[in-house]
Formats: sequence, C-alpha cells, structure tokens
Amino acid sequence: MNPQTCVIDYGMGNLFSVVKALEAAGHSPYLASSPSEARSAKRIVLPGVGAFGEGMRHLHERGFVPFLREWSGAGKPLLGICLGLQLLFEVGEEFGLHEGLGLFPGKIVPFSPDAGKVPHVGWNQVHFLDRHPLREQLPDTSEFYFVHSYHVWETPRENVIGETDYQKVFPSVVGKGATLGVQFHPEKSQDTGILILRNFGKVGHATLSGD
Repeated sequence: MNPQTCVIDYGMGNLFSVVKALEAAGHSPYLASSPSEARSAKRIVLPGVGAFGEGMRHLHERGFVPFLREWSGAGKPLLGICLGLQLLFEVGEEFGLHEGLGLFPGKIVPFSPDAGKVPHVGWNQVHFLDRHPLREQLPDTSEFYFVHSYHVWETPRENVIGETDYQKVFPSVVGKGATLGVQFHPEKSQDTGILILRNFGKVGHATLSGD
C-alpha cells in the first residue's frame, strides 16, 4: 500500500509536519493549492490551524468548497485534521457564525474560559466507541496531542467514532462513510498518530484499487 495522498494547501497551518507524518505512515503525499491539482489523488487530507471563518474564506477563494463537497459525496476518502475537522461541519461559532462545508450535521462551539484553561493543549485520551477501521490496532482508549479552543457539538451519535473529556465530553473523532475527521494532531501524536494516518491509507482501499 502506497496511496497517493493530497494535502490541501489553503494557507492555513504548517503543512510540512503533516506531509512528513504521512510519509512515515506509508503515504505518498503531495500538496495541492487548487482543485485541479487535487483531482488525481486517491485520498485527501484537509489540515489546518486558525480561525473557522478565515479557513472557509481561504477554501472559497481557492475553489475548494464545491470540490470537497463533490469529493465527499462521491464516497472518496477525506480526512480533516484539527481546524480541518471543524470545517467539515455545518456551522462554526468562532468570531460570529460561519457556514462550513456541511459534510457533517452539527456545529463548532467554544470551550468556556470559566470551566478551565483555553485552549485545550496537550495529551489527552480518546475513547473509541466502536471498531472503526480508522482505529485499527489501537486500544479502546488511546492518547493523542490536542491544541484547540473550539470543539464539535450536537452531531448525531452515529457519526461519532471517538470522544474526549475536556470541560465536557465532546466528539474528537468523527466519520460518515469515507469522510473522517480528528480533532487532535496526528502529526504531533507520535506512534498513535502515525497509526491513525496509516489506517486512513486503508479506508476505501479495496474500492479505490479498482479505479
């Protein structure tokens, strides 16, 4: 397995560490700053660090919004990381209300500074709820590295693969078909993060190998 994996470059975050982690996980990653550069990929990673509204603005400016909706709708593997996960949802509440990609129902809401430190930074546990292929070879409870001030809220239970407890229990791994998202940074999570990325390389592999 050596999947051709596109990392979306929309001007949000340090992409080098994501590319290096994908390489370590057995992918052949490349950067794409336009949909035309991404179309030949077998799978797509949407990373990101920063504000929800700005992220969506950058995706719109580079033409990625209809492309990603089409890609997900066709059942092709897509993984959102950190801000990338948040952008997969309908609405973000960061500095006002902003429309997201709408690939998952639900919204992105802030942690409360009255309930604990914000942002949520450091290692924390993910409690996996089922035997989804994305967590293959990982125990039911695994640790990953988080850096975020907003989190997923009010999404259907069937879309939740894993949860994390910080201020309250929130979805930290989500999935619907081959569209997946992780709130943590796999590229900063050492062996467990590499394993998540390796498992993503297998999602939809049997179907895609016949393309």
